Amino acid sequence: MPVIVTAPAPRQTALWAIAVLLAVIATALVLRLDESVIGRAWAQQVQPLQPSGAGRLGARGIYAFAAQITKSTYGIYMLDVDTGTIWCYELDQGRDGTKQLRLVAARSWIFDRYLEEFNVADPSPAAVAELVEKQAQRRPADDVSDKAPSTRPASDEPGRAMR
Repeated sequence: MPVIVTAPAPRQTALWAIAVLLAVIATALVLRLDESVIGRAWAQQVQPLQPSGAGRLGARGIYAFAAQITKSTYGIYMLDVDTGTIWCYELDQGRDGTKQLRLVAARSWIFDRYLEEFNVADPSPAAVAELVEKQAQRRPADDVSDKAPSTRPASDEPGRAMR
């Protein structure tokens, strides 16, 4: 008589444990339990908008970016959107040979936006306006329009130009 040996069914305890852990993680993600358990970092505190909608919207704060100052030097430019200022630091060689940050320039642009012409290269905006006015005077009265010339092909069928 032949002997039939059957292997015991594999235990699936590890698979069930993985499935349960994945379900717990998915539940935490959906319910956002991470905020109540570990809280937020101080830098992540968000101030709610006022009911009148007068909260600050858009890009705010201080931005920093590296850029070239001269042919051989680089610096860090910082831009404060809230106060309307820009300033630049250069990494400079100190007297004792150590690297030090040196303030190169700082400026507020709050009032700059009200200038129309200052330190502009030719043609200046006023010269361009004068040229446009002269050009408009040379055109016949029926040809004067504020619209740009059409770039569509002159045809009654789209995509086919008239010949």
